[in-house]
Amino acid sequence: MSNPPLSSRTILQGRDRAPARSFLKGIGYTDEDLSRPIVGIANTWIEAMPCNFHLRTLAVKVKEGVRAAGGTPMEFNTIAVSDGITMGTEGMKASLVSREVVADSIELVGRGYMFDAMIALVGCDKTLPGGAMGLMRLNVPSLVLYGGSIAPGKYRGRDITIQDVFEAVGANAAGRLSDAELLEIENTACPGAGACGGQYTANTMATALEFLGLSPMGSSSVPATDARKDAVAFEAGKLVMDLVRSGTCPGDLISRQSFDNAIASVAATGGSTNAVLHFLALAREMGVDLEIDDFDKISLRTPLIADLKPGGRFVAVDVDKAGGVPVIAQRLVDGGFVDGAQKTVTGRTLGEECREARETPGQEVLRPLSNPVKNTGGLVILHGNLAPEGCVIKVAGHERLYHRGPARVYDREEPAMEAVTRGEIQAGDVMVIRYEGPRGGPGMREMLGVTAAVVGAGLGESVALITDGRFSGATRGLMAGHVAPEAARGGPIAAVREGDMIVVDIDRRRLDVELSEEEIGRRLSQWTEPQPRYSSGVFAKYMALVSSASQGAVTRPHAG
Repeated sequence: MSNPPLSSRTILQGRDRAPARSFLKGIGYTDEDLSRPIVGIANTWIEAMPCNFHLRTLAVKVKEGVRAAGGTPMEFNTIAVSDGITMGTEGMKASLVSREVVADSIELVGRGYMFDAMIALVGCDKTLPGGAMGLMRLNVPSLVLYGGSIAPGKYRGRDITIQDVFEAVGANAAGRLSDAELLEIENTACPGAGACGGQYTANTMATALEFLGLSPMGSSSVPATDARKDAVAFEAGKLVMDLVRSGTCPGDLISRQSFDNAIASVAATGGSTNAVLHFLALAREMGVDLEIDDFDKISLRTPLIADLKPGGRFVAVDVDKAGGVPVIAQRLVDGGFVDGAQKTVTGRTLGEECREARETPGQEVLRPLSNPVKNTGGLVILHGNLAPEGCVIKVAGHERLYHRGPARVYDREEPAMEAVTRGEIQAGDVMVIRYEGPRGGPGMREMLGVTAAVVGAGLGESVALITDGRFSGATRGLMAGHVAPEAARGGPIAAVREGDMIVVDIDRRRLDVELSEEEIGRRLSQWTEPQPRYSSGVFAKYMALVSSASQGAVTRPHAG
């Protein structure tokens, strides 16, 4: 069988393309280089965070693998915004927006240069779905390679992650932790390069992309600074050339069942609620029919088997020590919780890949199906008169299943954070943070600063929080995010007033305010949309184009 035609020939082959070849020869490419398949390496390296800091050197190994397998790599860079560094500030609004920019830029460069194949090299949260979205749009032979997790920090004999720093802020504000102890935790939590060290958003998405079939099985759980990561990168470079020769593209691999597999992996590992937002967006790129309530259905039938932070005992590198993502896949395939017949980027099915799993004897990180952490998964979708389109909550097995309390209402994150640190939030309260949705923020900020401060203040078991914004994968407690419609679109959350009684009922899948429909309607009839926070630039464009969180907060023409 002859190899599929190469798109790059349009740019590089023939007399009329001599100027293009001349440009490329000026930076060292030879005629031989330009005769081979051209592989775009979309690197999200940046010097402003540990998550992606090492990707520049990792890209060297990827390119070596491409060359060894007969291709010519051309590396280019796109952006990355750190959720953790920007958390709690106006800068955090750039995070979710960056997902769209990453996807758009990868698509633009890929279309502009007509690469024959692509590898997206990713690290921090939004670069994973952004990279995958870009590859899906191009639909050329391609894969996503994750840079890996950071190693845990060490604090007084125990492993810690950035989650502990955020919670220490709240503990310090409440007088439960000294300034010296806070500084010690700050100085030790992040010992090097790599993405945040629990089953937070980056590790959640990296795991799920293996189940989706777009990342090589076993590649994501190898930590960022582990010496084996170079070999993983080299093999990824070789693998993409196999895809070129076979003509295999994302559209050949990914189906609705692939998405169900990916969602099951999120549920089974207690993964981030951000996965709901991102997989809704990815499904729309692939034309796959996926709705927010599907996450609840899949989670309800999937056991939680990974004992990982933020709700559990272990960190992401412990997954690798236990045998890696293949062990998780093997558990779920054997139990019939995922479809092992689905294709993956390696050319083998998910079931074939996980047959090679090597579980470490005696490991306690990944529980057997006979003894799960919890019989159902970590993702729950609630509806009710406060969330007609739904909202998302994560339960890792230890949280309360019911809370009723008075609303404490804040129209921005900052005053809510101040209320916590000043000791104004009391046991039983329900914090309501609104106008932080995709349009209202804009950008749907994460609330880890507030949620961690609540936990650090000793209120994690007695206070609930709801928001039309997002949560970090490190958030824990009774916290409901992605409330839709958002306040800026006139959703019912905009009608809540100080002291209204709010009920969160996990078993009934309800989020309600104790008001009649007539009273909610009366209040909303008096509501007017606030003036946009930005009238120009990227945020203004995003506000004009972004959809509801219940649809993945994707940008599209005439989003309404």
